[in-house]
Amino acid sequence: MQRAEDGRDGAARPAVAAEELSALLTRLARRHGVPGAQLALRQGDEETVVQTGVTRQGGAEPMTAASPVPIGSITKLATATVVLALVADDDLDLDEPAGEVLGVAGLAGELTVRRLLSHTSGLPSDPVDVAGSCLREVRDARAVCPAGTAFSYSNLGYALVGSLIEAVTGMTWREAVEAILLRPLDLEPVYVADDRAVPGHARATGPAGARPVEQFLPPMLEPAGALALSAGALAELGRVHLGKPGLLDVVTAADMHRPVEGAEPFGLADGWGLGVAHFGAGDETWLGHDGNADGTSCFLRIDQAGACVVALTSNSVAGSDLWHDLVGELDTLGISLPVRATRSAGARRVPLPGGDFGTYRNGAVEYTIRPDETGAALDVDGEVFPELERYDDATFTVRDPATGRATPCGRFRGEPGAATAVDVGGRIARRH
Repeated sequence: MQRAEDGRDGAARPAVAAEELSALLTRLARRHGVPGAQLALRQGDEETVVQTGVTRQGGAEPMTAASPVPIGSITKLATATVVLALVADDDLDLDEPAGEVLGVAGLAGELTVRRLLSHTSGLPSDPVDVAGSCLREVRDARAVCPAGTAFSYSNLGYALVGSLIEAVTGMTWREAVEAILLRPLDLEPVYVADDRAVPGHARATGPAGARPVEQFLPPMLEPAGALALSAGALAELGRVHLGKPGLLDVVTAADMHRPVEGAEPFGLADGWGLGVAHFGAGDETWLGHDGNADGTSCFLRIDQAGACVVALTSNSVAGSDLWHDLVGELDTLGISLPVRATRSAGARRVPLPGGDFGTYRNGAVEYTIRPDETGAALDVDGEVFPELERYDDATFTVRDPATGRATPCGRFRGEPGAATAVDVGGRIARRH
C-alpha cells in the first residue's frame, strides 16, 4: 500500500500492512469473544480489507470479505444519502413539512425533512405499535421536546423519512435505496431477514461461547436499520462522502455534512448533520455513524480532510468493546480517530438528590430511577442497571450487568433535585 496524504498538514499518514491489520483484528476478536469481524481501511485510493473468525459461533463457515453483516442504524446514513440525492434533483426540499410532501393532514408543520434527518423533530425513539401505520404513530406520538430545539434520536422519524422517499420516487424504500445508492456503487443489496445475512450473537457467558440471536426488524423500521453490508461495502458508502464517485454534488454534500445548530447528540457523538454524526471537533472532525442490530455492532468513520475511511463490522454485541480497543491500536499505527468524552474533565461524584428519583418516558419506553441496595438503579422497562452514580456535571453512570463495569449512561436535564428529563443513549425521556 502506498502512503496516503493527510490533507490537514500535508504529512503522509503511514501505510498499514494487511498482515498487521489482520493480526490486530484477530487478536481483538479473541480478546472480546467476538465470533467474526471485518475491518476495511481506505486511505486515498488504497484499500485494505481483512476479516477473522466465523459467521456463526460453533459453525465452519468463515467470515469472508463479502459476508454481509446487519449494520443496524448505519442504514440511516444510506437513507439520508438517498434523500439528499433527491434534494439535489429538486424532488425534495429540506425545509418542506412532511405532511405537505405526503399530501396528508394531521402532521405538525414543524416536522420538516431537515429535522427528521437530524433527529431534531421531537419524535420519540420508537413506534408504540410496530405493526401499525407509520402516519398514525407519528400523529399520536407525544413529543419529547419542541421540534427544532434539541436532539433526540428517533427511529420513528426515519420510518417517516422512508415514507417520504416512497411518496417522491413511487418506489418502495428498498427499491429506492437500491436504484439511487447501492446499484450505482455496485453493491449487492442484502437485508437483515435474508438468509445471506450473518447472524448476530449475544455475549459469551459460558464454555459454548457467544450465543447466536435471531434478527428481527419490523417492516416499518426498515429505513432506520434494515441493511446488511460487509465492511468493504461500508467503506464504499463512506467514499460517497469523500466526493467519490460523485453521487452527491458539492453543495448538497456540504449541506448534509454541516452540523445542525442545537443538535447535541449527548452519549452518541459530538455533533450531527443530516443523517451523519460528527466525531471530534474543528479540523479533527470525522463523519460517520454507529449501528447495532440484534447481536451485531458496526462502525463507520470518514475523515474528509485526510481522505480516509475506517469501517468495522462484527457479529457480536461485544463488537463495541472490540471497537474501543481498535481505536487505541489504530492510533499507534498513525490513524487517530476521535475519542468521545463521556463527561467533563474533573467531574466528581455527588449524592443523587431525592428529587431526581422518578419515572421518565420516551414514547412507550419508561426509564425509572429508584433507590435499591446499591444506592440507586436505573430500570428500563424491567431491565435493571444498578449502582447509578451521579456527577456534578449532571452525567451519570451505571454498572453494566453484562460486563460488571461502570458505564457512562446519560445525564439529567434541569436543576439538581428537580430534573425535568434525562438523556439516555441520545434519547430525551421526559419526567412522567
